[in-house]
Order: sequence, then structure tokens, then C-alpha cells
Amino acid sequence: MNQYPGPVPVEDVHRWKTEATQRLLGYTIAFTEDEWHQPARLPGWSRAHLATHLARHADYFAAILTAVVAGEPQPEPTDEATQRAELEAGADRNGLALQIDLDAASGALQSAIELVTDWSLPISLHGSQLPLSVLPLARLHELNLHLLDLDCGAAVEAIPVGAPEWLLRWALFRLQKAPLPAITLTTDSLTANIGTGTDLPLAVTSSDAMAWGWLTGRLGPEAVEGADGLILPLLG
Repeated sequence: MNQYPGPVPVEDVHRWKTEATQRLLGYTIAFTEDEWHQPARLPGWSRAHLATHLARHADYFAAILTAVVAGEPQPEPTDEATQRAELEAGADRNGLALQIDLDAASGALQSAIELVTDWSLPISLHGSQLPLSVLPLARLHELNLHLLDLDCGAAVEAIPVGAPEWLLRWALFRLQKAPLPAITLTTDSLTANIGTGTDLPLAVTSSDAMAWGWLTGRLGPEAVEGADGLILPLLG
């Protein structure tokens, strides 16, 4: 595979991202105050932590888009300690404040996306130089991961047709240097070799959606064929 996921189908990704955002806000607006502060599927995180994280993630991506379109330097992410402090402070809010923040941040990101006319502009993301077109794909990935982490009824099987291939491609990009056992993955759309292990690779077959769920640690090895019980770490 290419170093990055390939020519991203921008219009499709934007549609899938919009749909995922709507699903997210549809789930969260129904939470009671108690449900907002119940544990999520990420260890040590509540649903309020996840909502805060997704809002700040949208803020940062909107800031990247705004800067790059204006020909200004790409903003640096805040340091880990600051991010953690913002996360904890944000998670301590009530449900109404969380919902308003998540809705407003998502809307601001969409507004920034709509101002882009050249998706080939370069950005730096996850230590690589990439075209700006991958940024909405990265957001789509983040939304779908955390929809599952909210433990609110969202399922891998409900991801719209076409989107799982690109979610999988992004996950494979993120995992290209990960210290995993050697794996040869064959799905509906692609064949990829991942992992740094030197043993005979596991030959894993799956649908795009189930492979994505397994590779990101959201599904167990029973979701794919040939994983031999291998449980993968959570991908953020």
C-alpha cells in the first residue's frame, strides 16, 4: 500500500463524516445527566471525557484548516499535560454544556471544511507530510471509533457502505510502524502486510468493516478469520 491511504474520495468522505456527526449528536442528545457521566469503553474515560475530546479534536482540525487555507503555518497541538487538564475540566460539566460544546465545535469544523478549495495543500499529521484531503478522513475515523467507545448502541455493521474501506486504509496507515505481530490482511477491498514481527505472518481475512474494528481494538479476534486469538491494543 501507499504511505498514506491514497487519493481520498473527498466528496464521499465529507458525506460520511456529516452522517457520523449527526449520528453522534443524535445519540448524545438523548443521554440523561447520569448517562453522560457513566464509564465509556475506553479505560478511565466517561462519556463526558469522550465528548470533550471530540470537541477539542474538532477545534484543532478547524484551526489547521483555517491556517492552511490562509497560507499560514499549521498550528501545533497542545502538549499532553494541557490536553489532559482540558479533558478533565471539560468532563466535569453538565450534559447541556457538553452537548452544546460538541455541537458547536462540530459545526465550526464543517464551516472550515466548506472554505477549502484545494485539498492538495500539504499538512503534517501523525508525523507524516500528507495532503489536506486526509484531514476529513482522520475526523471520520475519530468519530466512528468514539461512537463505539460511547457504548450507546452504535455498531461497526451500521457504518455506511463504502466508508469501511477508507476507515481501514486510515487505520493501516496509522499502524504501519506499530510493533505488532506480522499479519497479512485480506479484505473485500485490499491486501496489506502489517506488523514488525519476523515470524510467519498470520493470514487474516475479513470484511473491511470487521477488519477495521479488529485492527483498532474495538472488536475481538472472533470478528475476523485467522487471527488466532490475537487481541490488538486500542488505537486512538
